[in-house]
Amino acid sequence: MTGFLAYSLAGHDKGEIYFIIREAKEYVYVSDGLVRTVEKPKKKNKKHIQIIKTVYRKTDTVSVTNEEIKHLIKMYSRTVSQN
Repeated sequence: MTGFLAYSLAGHDKGEIYFIIREAKEYVYVSDGLVRTVEKPKKKNKKHIQIIKTVYRKTDTVSVTNEEIKHLIKMYSRTVSQN
């Protein structure tokens, strides 16, 4: 799951797009590059996210920056809005 974009399905952030930084037993840690940075990711239950499988490029989570995450989310949002 790490390295992919995902939608939040539950919580006050429902519908937001995040980048999955790392994975634990029942949780994932996600970042949007703005409010939730790589340094301070949000902890989400795995049941409360939906992986976006239309993004074919899996990004390396070790060297990813907040700017790269913002760019990935922006580009994905742009392609979705055009369709």
